[in-house]
Order: sequence, then C-alpha cells, then structure tokens
Amino acid sequence: MSSDTLAKVPTAPDVPEPADAPRIVPQRRYGQWAAAVVVLVLLGFAVNSVLRNRAFQWDVVAEYFTSDSVLRGLWLTLWLTAVVMVLGFALGTLLAAFRLSANPVLRAVGWGYVWLFRSIPILVQLLLWFNIGALYPRLFGVRTVDLLSPVAVAIIGLTLHEAAYAAEVVRGGILSVDRGQVEAAQALGLSPWRRWWRIVLPQAMRAIVPPAGNMLIGTLKGTSIVSVIAVNDLLFSAQLIYHRTYQVIPLLMVATLWYAVVTSLLGIGQHYVEKRYARGTENAR
Repeated sequence: MSSDTLAKVPTAPDVPEPADAPRIVPQRRYGQWAAAVVVLVLLGFAVNSVLRNRAFQWDVVAEYFTSDSVLRGLWLTLWLTAVVMVLGFALGTLLAAFRLSANPVLRAVGWGYVWLFRSIPILVQLLLWFNIGALYPRLFGVRTVDLLSPVAVAIIGLTLHEAAYAAEVVRGGILSVDRGQVEAAQALGLSPWRRWWRIVLPQAMRAIVPPAGNMLIGTLKGTSIVSVIAVNDLLFSAQLIYHRTYQVIPLLMVATLWYAVVTSLLGIGQHYVEKRYARGTENAR
C-alpha cells in the first residue's frame, strides 16, 4: 500500500475528555451534633451526680443486692409474673374467641369483660379481692379469709386484669391475618385445627409478640403493687429491710436495679422472638 493510500485512511475523531464529575459534599448537620453534645454533657452530669451522691450509699446497695430476703422476693416476683402471664393469656385467648364469635351473647360477654376490667384500676381490684370476705364470708363451705391468701388474691386480681388486655392483643393479631389465607386453606381441605395451627397462628404471632412482650415487662413491674396487700415480693422485701434499718434510698435502689436487670433480659429475649416470627418480611432485622 502506497504512502498516498495510507494518507487517505480516515482517522478516529478526537474524543473530548470528560469534564470533572461534580463533587458530592455531605450535608452538614451542625444542629444535630450540637444537640448530641448537649445531651451527652447533661447525661454526664446526671451520672456523676448519682455516683458521687453519698445519700445513695452504694456500699449498702452492694451489701443487700444479693441478700437472701431480697432474692426470695425476686423469686416470688418472677414466679408471680410467669403465672399471671400464662393464666392471663389463656383466659384472654378465650375472651378473644368470644369477641370474634358469631354468637351475639358470647360477643357481648367478651366485650363486657374487657370493658369492665380495663375500667377498674388494678389497685382497686386488688383491694376489692383482698376484702372479698366482707361480701362473701364463706365460699364453698370455707371461710374466705382461710381460702384466699394474699398470694392467691394477687394471682386472681392480676390475672383478671391482664386477661382483658391479652384478649385485645390476641384479637388484634388474629384480625391481622388476611382472610384470603384462611379461605385458601379451606379450599385445600385443611381441618380447622390445622388451619389455626399452620396458617393463622404463625402469621398472627407477628402482631401478637411485640405487645405481648411489652405486657410481660409491664406485668413484671406491675407486680410491685401487690406489696400493698403484704405479698412478700421484691419491693415488699426491700421495704421490710428499710423499715428495720431506715436505709430507704439504698434499699429502693436495690429493687430498682433488680427490676432493670430482669426487664433488660426480657427485652433481649423479646427482640429475638420478634425476629424469629418476622422472618421472610421486610421488618426482619
């Protein structure tokens, strides 16, 4: 090929060099950082005040934190919480079935129960049950005073109170399940029990577990109210000690720290239970 032919071969046009890409500058959030600094400073002052305030008597707190009487009260608090939650949700599930029933009488009974026990403060309920002997001196041929101990009164009062809230939690969870899922299960010929166990319950638990976990923690703290009827729970055990030693603040801090420890453990357990039932959804974290 001659030099003239090579000279006639077109060359590729010059590609213009790309302009510099725009530089992305992150948004400066001076207000958020200033607020964070203020909050941290105030928190530091609060923690320093608590740790250095001699009125808390942290040495006394450490002395009684694992004492036998406090641990016995803690055990009764945990036992009472477990019993009340099991019985409360058992009765609450039955009441939820009443409220979802096609029978108008059962619906009215379920609604009336929930309305009544959500209207009466728990302290009033406990005092009424504690003084039930004034209304019914004898039940089943036995004196009421001998039949209902303070612990039995606490179980009855707290269970009836929790059942009213548990009924609404369970009812809300069942209603959250898409009706089409149940109809599809019916079309496949699944029995009512299998429909409930395999279709309704797993999906309803996603809506039931978060409020149920909050109820569990609330019940644990709410058991402290039984100290007014002389049930030897965690708070009452601390009260017995400070009535003898007059060290009110340190013993209240003992009870406070135990409540904080147990509720923190329950909160961690609630997180993992919620995560398990939220598998396969965008809310699973």
